Amino acid sequence: MRVLGMMSGTSADGIDVALARISGAPPTLNAEFEAHHHVAFPDYVREGILRLANGSPTTTAEISELNFQLGETLARAAIAACKKWRVSLRSVSLIGSHGQTLFHLGTSARFRGKVLSASTFQIGEIAMIAERTGVPVVGDFRPADMAAGGQGAPLVPFVDFLLYRDPARGRVALNIGGIANLTVIPAGGDARNVFAFDTGPGNMIIDALVERFTRGRASYDQDARMALSGRTIPELLSRLMRDPYLLKKPPKSAGREQFGGAFARGIISWGAQHHAGPADLVRTATVFTSLAIADSFRRFIVQRVKVHELIVAGGGAKNPLIMAQLAGSLPGIEIVPASRYGLPAEAKEAFCFAVLAYETYHGRSSNLPSATGATHPAVLGKIAHPRKAKR
Repeated sequence: MRVLGMMSGTSADGIDVALARISGAPPTLNAEFEAHHHVAFPDYVREGILRLANGSPTTTAEISELNFQLGETLARAAIAACKKWRVSLRSVSLIGSHGQTLFHLGTSARFRGKVLSASTFQIGEIAMIAERTGVPVVGDFRPADMAAGGQGAPLVPFVDFLLYRDPARGRVALNIGGIANLTVIPAGGDARNVFAFDTGPGNMIIDALVERFTRGRASYDQDARMALSGRTIPELLSRLMRDPYLLKKPPKSAGREQFGGAFARGIISWGAQHHAGPADLVRTATVFTSLAIADSFRRFIVQRVKVHELIVAGGGAKNPLIMAQLAGSLPGIEIVPASRYGLPAEAKEAFCFAVLAYETYHGRSSNLPSATGATHPAVLGKIAHPRKAKR
């Protein structure tokens, strides 16, 4: 099958679309990457996502409208990607769309003064995508794992294991998106030996600070220019590294609930009280991202698994300061880009949801309980079928 995967991550910078050619079934499933395309969000969609995901007051009407608006936006992204690639939608058998997470709480926890049960909520109406493209769509992947007692995240370890398992080399697949998550794949192990978790912030805090300090003129720190013009603030960095999430044992998952707008505002407030400059705050937040990842290795990985190679994907792989900090913090581990294995860093998560959609379409489970904490394997997602092809 030719399957199109779409990912709109916690950074909310747009939609990554990946095309894959997939055949077979685990353990001999074959997934070949074909193409990638990125589509930026319209301003009104991005503003709505960030406002709601950061917990601003809203109404059910606004949430419902944004769900359908995003469904239309995702459909247009799929159509635009196929047009760019000169690929007919008729040749695409299936679409997998992760949607946009507005809220994710992997376990029961106190949140804004209340104890809330575990839940997750993604928008981007898949029926709209199916109707506009004429292609069956799989979406809403996380709830099935949570119903089985898991945290609904991370889900990419299923694909990481298929891509990177090796009889002799222990590998860690790291994705640095809005949140940073990793998959540990022991040498010669099977899927039951794989474990994974979110390490903490990826680009999320950095992006929020840059957008605030540039008054919206920039949405991320391109090539770490702002961070490299500042200095690390040891007192603030020490404070950030004491965040309780870093101490929590896996399985664990994070999002804007832990490291979103409120967290960024706390850094800005600290900076104002201590007369810290914007570049210094951005640099410190960038170093925090790297050290949180390295701290996860020290606490939860190196005593269990011999790691030879760290394979890095996601937008953070393009941040030279993050990558330099990781290299300095993880001696003896070879750090390589995901592109070495034929999959561009920016396309990896979209590609993963193409594979997950393929498994769902065939009625097969694709969560890894060792990664999410679920009590058993689960078939992920829901399927929307188009009434008729609209090509």
